Amino acid sequence: MDLELQQAVSGAGIPPPAAFQRWAEAALAGRREVAELVVRIVDEAESAQLNERFRGKTGPTNVLSFPFRAPPPVRSDLLGDLVICAPVVRREAAEQGKQESAQWAHMLVHGVLHLLGYDHLDEAEAQQMEGLERAILAGLGFADPYADGGGPAG
Repeated sequence: MDLELQQAVSGAGIPPPAAFQRWAEAALAGRREVAELVVRIVDEAESAQLNERFRGKTGPTNVLSFPFRAPPPVRSDLLGDLVICAPVVRREAAEQGKQESAQWAHMLVHGVLHLLGYDHLDEAEAQQMEGLERAILAGLGFADPYADGGGPAG
């Protein structure tokens, strides 16, 4: 797994690159053997701009997933890009009474699963995706991210 971490924002609480690597590898385990992934850590302004442009939604969001699909016959290991909004992750962790590292891990795992094609548009898809998230995060030593109503907004 080749991970490129881009930090467009700095500050306390952003996990080290090794943590993102470990979380991504856990999300990919048994699902994809070889992958390249770009993770960009942004502020609320960049998140809001991307959320509006690509999802038509106003305001910043916790994680955005941009899958990459190479045109045939090109072969690429690039899974896609994740954009994680640091201030939103911090705020959600505080609101949900979680450790920030648990929320960061959840957003990374959630985003990687989206890149792999999982979604939560209907109840059956949501149950499958949330079940995978719970199992992956438990394997990493984190509590159920959906306990007490927690979880990704988008």
